[in-house]
Amino acid sequence: MIVLSQVCKQFQDRPVLREVSLTLPGAQTHVLLGASGCGKTTLLRLIAGTIAPDSGTVAIDRTPVVVADPCPLAMRVGYMTQEGGLFPHLTAKQNVTLMAQVRGVPHTEQQERLTELSTLVGLGKDLLSRYPSQLSGGQRQRVALIRALFQKPQYLLLDEPMAALDPIMRRELQTTLKEIFGMLQTTVILVTHDVGEAAFFGDSITLLHQGLVLQHGRFSDLVRSPHHPHVTEFLQAQRPVPQLGVLST
Repeated sequence: MIVLSQVCKQFQDRPVLREVSLTLPGAQTHVLLGASGCGKTTLLRLIAGTIAPDSGTVAIDRTPVVVADPCPLAMRVGYMTQEGGLFPHLTAKQNVTLMAQVRGVPHTEQQERLTELSTLVGLGKDLLSRYPSQLSGGQRQRVALIRALFQKPQYLLLDEPMAALDPIMRRELQTTLKEIFGMLQTTVILVTHDVGEAAFFGDSITLLHQGLVLQHGRFSDLVRSPHHPHVTEFLQAQRPVPQLGVLST
């Protein structure tokens, strides 16, 4: 379980998060939803322990999250940034196994885990010898996902993992990810600004606006019982495709 209590954060005197309090139960997918600049990524980074709150507390399974090297919660948390964060001078395999090598995980165990996850995310073994620049956007995201899952984390943090993909790749990776979440029963915190994506993934949705949590709950709750006018405004803001009904008949 992740618990945030009265968390505040600002950058250069600009408030980014204001008194955020949330409880996110385990073995569920939680979506942080909102427009650019609302504080979603900052909130994820606070949970990951890459930055510290100005005030308030963040805890994972009652253990306070602190900024430290090495991170005390590193083995429990897998973190995937929006860009994937792959090292360009390392092959896909080297990117994925880097931390396992640093921690002295036996080579055979690394290979078994690599084979297991490559199959799970649908990444061909021949692609593991390529450098990030030699991979497509969807392939790079799959490599980054393998890296985030490699240490068998209890918590998986994903920052807009499909934002840079075209619609077909995005839909394909969404389906793959949902299947993976269901199989692993990992607690997932996923950042997105896409309403459809939030509805597809989220057991719970946290809608942020200007650093505040406007509403937290199931997607159906946000639709049927909005707590603030901006909730409805945001959910209805994405323009539908007028001809979609014609195409489907």
